[in-house]
Amino acid sequence: MFKLIALDMDGTLLNEDKKISEENYLAIKKAKEKGVKVVLATGRPIKGIESYLDKLGLISNEDYCVTYNGSLVVNTGTKEVLTQVLLNSEDVHYLYDLSKKLDIDIHALTTSSCITPKLSKYTELEIKMNNIPFNEIDFHTIDDTTPVVKVMFVGEENKLSSVIKNLPKEVYEKYTVVRSAPYFLEFLDKNVNKGAGVKALAAKLGINQYEVICIGDAGNDVHMIEYAGLGVAMGNAFPEAKKVANYITYSNEEDGVAHVIDKFILNPKLININA
Repeated sequence: MFKLIALDMDGTLLNEDKKISEENYLAIKKAKEKGVKVVLATGRPIKGIESYLDKLGLISNEDYCVTYNGSLVVNTGTKEVLTQVLLNSEDVHYLYDLSKKLDIDIHALTTSSCITPKLSKYTELEIKMNNIPFNEIDFHTIDDTTPVVKVMFVGEENKLSSVIKNLPKEVYEKYTVVRSAPYFLEFLDKNVNKGAGVKALAAKLGINQYEVICIGDAGNDVHMIEYAGLGVAMGNAFPEAKKVANYITYSNEEDGVAHVIDKFILNPKLININA
């Protein structure tokens, strides 16, 4: 029996209008009524998912969320931090210099805001999507008093794909590098990813790995899809997410999350992972 389901947000739980469909909402409600722990696992900061947590009834002393791609796992009611892993100023300076060398825009998320040396349309998208404040600052002035959670290269899809091809090998040795959207490339501490975040939470709750379902669509979901007892990729998922999944559900426009909940939680007798 599955006891925990971790859901990515953008491209997974949310449709293209950034809304939770009625079918997904009702399926989650029924899963909760059955005693299953429902957790949002996202690259967004917690402020960027507060309205969704509220809608789903996931703000309580018994609920948690995995944010910043696993950098911060927090109790949504008490605000108790289960895990938090930050980058240091040396990391920011290194990645900033690399962004200039590769001619790509950059911004970073702190524990409370977005900071950038130059405002771009994709930084504006980040700010609007997550309803967070921002500051334009010279990244070379950042020191270790600034709590940077992740650094992001942002730009047009083709431009970002070209940048990825030209990243030095040492970048992958130093950081967890994930593409969370066609226009977002994220750099986190080497020990951080959604899989590690969900694993830490499952351990806290006394839930076995094989009792966990993780659903996602993008490169930043690969680690948690690999970790889960049942790793699910959306029908609209990136190829790398589908490659590691045990099961591929419908797209985010076709209530793929509801389908998984119906099939594997509400009607477990019908389970056939290959069906």
